[in-house]
Amino acid sequence: MSEYSVEKTQKYTFKLRELVSELPKCCTDFFRGIELTTGIMTRYGYAVDLKTFFTYLLDTDICSGLKTMREIGYAELEKIDSVTIECFLEYVSLYQDDDASELKMNGERAKARKLSAIRALFKYLYKKERIKNNAPALVDTPKLHEKPIIRLEPDEVSRLLSAVESGEGLSEKQKQYHNQNVIRDTAIITLFLGTGMRISELVGIDTDDLNFDSNEVRITRKGGNEEMLVFGSDVRSALAEYMVYRKSIIPCEGHEKALFLSMQKKRMSVRSLEVLVKKYAQIAAPLKKISPHKLRSTYGTMLYRETGDIYLVADVLGHKDVNTTRKHYAAMSEDRRRFAAEVIKLRDDREPEE
Repeated sequence: MSEYSVEKTQKYTFKLRELVSELPKCCTDFFRGIELTTGIMTRYGYAVDLKTFFTYLLDTDICSGLKTMREIGYAELEKIDSVTIECFLEYVSLYQDDDASELKMNGERAKARKLSAIRALFKYLYKKERIKNNAPALVDTPKLHEKPIIRLEPDEVSRLLSAVESGEGLSEKQKQYHNQNVIRDTAIITLFLGTGMRISELVGIDTDDLNFDSNEVRITRKGGNEEMLVFGSDVRSALAEYMVYRKSIIPCEGHEKALFLSMQKKRMSVRSLEVLVKKYAQIAAPLKKISPHKLRSTYGTMLYRETGDIYLVADVLGHKDVNTTRKHYAAMSEDRRRFAAEVIKLRDDREPEE
């Protein structure tokens, strides 16, 4: 596991413990019970959503007389029915958090995620025979409408790389920073487009994760599994040039192993990479909202167009379920089927020879 992954795990482990100390006591057993089967970010996400649920529950008749979430016990959980949970999902459509002055809104995906957290808790407690009522299992998952897949077309990919390399289209202030970071930025954008890796995977790369003998880079996938990604000649060239430049930089203490460094000589963050990609993408494709994840979709699209192998795309992108990949490239499959329908001619349209 990379230095970054260890640091991230430690950070969210402490944040999770802090949250669990506020939640009902039954949640302590739950989070301990799922530790071996879930990643730290999944558990932290569950804790955040469960805190919202139990905060809501305190204001209902179910928790009458209770002042804190910590006091909620199995007796209160047994009173929860499917209607209670449906009311909660309606409530989070628009509500004001106790810790924030602004209103919060949740769409269908956020509601589905919150329901998933509640289901996981009740499923665990029901399985361990702590409760006899598993109300969340009776609640339908919110219908999820598919979002259009946004990706760059080949000409936009070319314009993006040109913008990164030349700085053309940037403001005068941006050009000052561009001159200092052009080699780094070119390597980052090329790596995104040439491997389809996730932003978290790129952020976590250390210098010793690169192997130029085999053209491979070691990354940490979602869930903590390590994997070797093979990169092509374009990526190799961009990384090799950056590594020469990288050796001239003296990183801040604690960031010595990080591959990509900010101007402050610290490991680049997820946020800084999002800003970097957006800056250049607005020049190449001003009408599209391009993020690092959209560059991942662009890579998957290019790979599928070239190979037509959905299983290869799933494997390279690190999708555990090929149906996830198929869902994202369904429109392209339709294009291929239309091509197949026209490629076979049942009649010869040519003029007969005399």
